[in-house]
Amino acid sequence: MLKEYYDKLPPILKNKFVLVTLALLIWVAFFDSNNWIKQARLQSEIDDLKEQKEYYLKEIEKDSIALFDLTNNTETQEKFAREKYLMKKENEDIIVIVKDDE
Repeated sequence: MLKEYYDKLPPILKNKFVLVTLALLIWVAFFDSNNWIKQARLQSEIDDLKEQKEYYLKEIEKDSIALFDLTNNTETQEKFAREKYLMKKENEDIIVIVKDDE
């Protein structure tokens, strides 16, 4: 009975080297601790982290420029103090308008 099934198999599947190679590929693809699926997920995560790194480097550069401008330019310091901390000059009045969320 098994002989009949064995005889119906194509010759390539009767070769033990092909069977071992096929078994090894299946093992590496799905069952190994470093399988291809896990490696693809890790590569995707690496790509996402590289994008985040680029974003944060751009933000650091932008903030460094703003900090340099804030420490060296008196007009920028005055504008920042007025907007952020509601500071004013001697003879000025500040009116704060608060919008309702309705």
